Amino acid sequence: MAKEKLKPQPPKPPVKAVQENTQQALIPGEIKISYPLLWLALAAIVLYFPSFSFGFTELDDSIFIRDFQEYNEHAANILGAFGRGLFNATKDPYYRPIFSDSMILNYMISGIEIGSYHVVNVLLHIASILLLYKLFIKLHLKPLHTFVLCAIFTVHPVLTQAVAWIPGRNDTLLAIFVLAFFNHSIAFAEKGQNKNLLLASLFLLLAFFTKETAVFAAPAAFVILIVALQYPLKAKRSLILFVSWAACFAVWFTARSLATVHIATQIERGKQVADFFNRIPVILQYLGKIFIPVNLSVFPTQQDTVYYFGLIAIAILAALIYFSKAINWRMALSGIGVFLLFLLPALLVPGNLNEQTFEHRLYLPMVGMLLLLSQTAFIKNFTDKILLVTASVIIILFAGINYKHQQHFSSPLSFWTQATETSPNSAYANMMLGAREPEVQKSYDLFHKAYRLNPKEKYLNFYYGCMLQKRDSVIASEPYFLAEKNSSNYYECDFYLARVAMMKSDTVGAINYLQTYLKRDEGNPQANNNLLLMYYTRRQIKEAKAQAAKMQVLGLPVP
Repeated sequence: MAKEKLKPQPPKPPVKAVQENTQQALIPGEIKISYPLLWLALAAIVLYFPSFSFGFTELDDSIFIRDFQEYNEHAANILGAFGRGLFNATKDPYYRPIFSDSMILNYMISGIEIGSYHVVNVLLHIASILLLYKLFIKLHLKPLHTFVLCAIFTVHPVLTQAVAWIPGRNDTLLAIFVLAFFNHSIAFAEKGQNKNLLLASLFLLLAFFTKETAVFAAPAAFVILIVALQYPLKAKRSLILFVSWAACFAVWFTARSLATVHIATQIERGKQVADFFNRIPVILQYLGKIFIPVNLSVFPTQQDTVYYFGLIAIAILAALIYFSKAINWRMALSGIGVFLLFLLPALLVPGNLNEQTFEHRLYLPMVGMLLLLSQTAFIKNFTDKILLVTASVIIILFAGINYKHQQHFSSPLSFWTQATETSPNSAYANMMLGAREPEVQKSYDLFHKAYRLNPKEKYLNFYYGCMLQKRDSVIASEPYFLAEKNSSNYYECDFYLARVAMMKSDTVGAINYLQTYLKRDEGNPQANNNLLLMYYTRRQIKEAKAQAAKMQVLGLPVP
């Protein structure tokens, strides 16, 4: 009789973690939270309920919802998004098809009604919280500790932008896929079931197609599995996971290479390296916002963000680690590793592509920071009762700061007002507020300040020209619109240049500008009316009749 083959046994959890959990279970007075996931979900809904009534901020959200309305109407673009750039089909460095698909699906539910987009953002945040809770349980954290850490994640003010700002959903989507990938990778390492391997691969692929940051998801999973959970590096299951991660990367890289995506402006390698080293101090700024979230900004820049909060944060963190009882150094180092890995993309963004140090980029790095905190005196040194009371005070304080910070995302005026207050040296912020400032003199002063800061700021000449036309200086606006058209080729310039041409009795020029503009915005009523008027003015009756017929097809009234 042949010997029965022994089935491979899954690696056991670290002995230290098992002993730690066993000891914790014996502590008298242990507090158990009933229905923890329900409480976390309710907390998120209550806290972010005001955001359901928010409007646009006019930072990308209006582009994805209003300007892309025609694109979002076609279900075929759900697949088409995998072959093009995010903002532009060809001239765009951003490749994020899953985000594009989320906007298309959202549009199919509610059109351009913005409230539903905010609701979806909150639901995505809740999904991330629940997956984070599951991950911490898989990492052998005590349920009460897991609940406290996830509650902090739920309300933390530095994550407000990821939830209250509609384009911030890209980071919550990424977190959902990455956390699900972590959970199923751990499950496969434990049980060896193929379904977990397939699901881990699927979620990693979805993460790749959501945001480039996913490139660091596999290294982060390696840190969790090998360092934190001490699974054997050369075990068969580990090797299978590594191969599947490489295969997912290959699929994404191939798809991105075939897509019509490229960086329009060439980035010099030396400049990119210099930008990276210049951005390293941003880590200090981010740490300050995590531990002392009082200098938050809707449009933060490295130049206008202080460092002393970060230094205080390092001192606090060092003290929490130093005075911690029974620290699991493997888990603590894993938390640091995950934090830095997911923060690395923020340091790699070229300066000529994006100068902002947006806070929504902390959404995934926060997972690593919470894992590190799980091994500090904040969690380890207190009884359950004292921990719950202390954490409740922090959570209520953070929720209050979060609620106040949310209001800055409620409208374009509130958004850009706070942007200029917190980033006064940003030409873009001053320009955007100037374009929305109701008082003419304040608007004029803001534009002049923007010009002093950066006369080459994209769209600055366009907005300055608009302001001049509002002040009845139509002819004087022409050089500004021409300069913007030459630098960014912004199609809106043609609409205003047509008005300049009409003021100069240049009907041919007005017709050319209007025809060019209507190629991009064919349904604009005023532009169509003006073009019809110009045809009649020049006695181009045939063209006028064709234009009137076109307007009827578009459902526009014909004068």
